[in-house]
Amino acid sequence: MSNYRKLYKNIFQTDFLMKNGKIYFGHPVNVYNTPKEEELVNIIEAYFPQFEVENPNKHIHSENYVKWKAEKGNGMLYFTEVVLPSMESGVFLPFEDSMFGAGVYKEAAFLHQLGKPIYEISFNGTIANMTLDEARNLSVPETRERVYKK
Repeated sequence: MSNYRKLYKNIFQTDFLMKNGKIYFGHPVNVYNTPKEEELVNIIEAYFPQFEVENPNKHIHSENYVKWKAEKGNGMLYFTEVVLPSMESGVFLPFEDSMFGAGVYKEAAFLHQLGKPIYEISFNGTIANMTLDEARNLSVPETRERVYKK
C-alpha cells in the first residue's frame, strides 16, 4: 500500500471519530495529560453542553501528526486538512501570561478564517470570545522554549 494511501486510510478512520457537534480544544502540549487539562476539558464540556470536546491529545491525532510530518513535511497539515474543518467551533488556551503558542494560534486563526466561532479559556477556566491579536502570537522557537523548558 502506498504511503499516501495509508495516510488517506487514516483520514477515513479519523473522520469516523469526527462527528458533527464538536468543539476543538487547542492547548499547549505541555498541558497534555495533566490534571489542568482534565479540569479545563470539564469546564469546556459544562460551558458548551451542545458540543463534544475534541482533544488533540488523542492517540489517533498524535499518530497522524507524525505520519503527516513524515509524508508531507508538516504535521500541522493534518489538523488543518482533516481535523479542524470538521469542527463547529474552537476554544484555545494561551500560556499563563496570555501569550499563545504558534500552533495553538494557527489553529484558532484557521477556524476563524472558516467563519467558525473561537473562544479563549484562561488557566483559571474563564471562557470568553477570542479576538486574534498577532501581538499575542509566539514564534515557533519561543513556543518550543516555553513548552520544553527544563
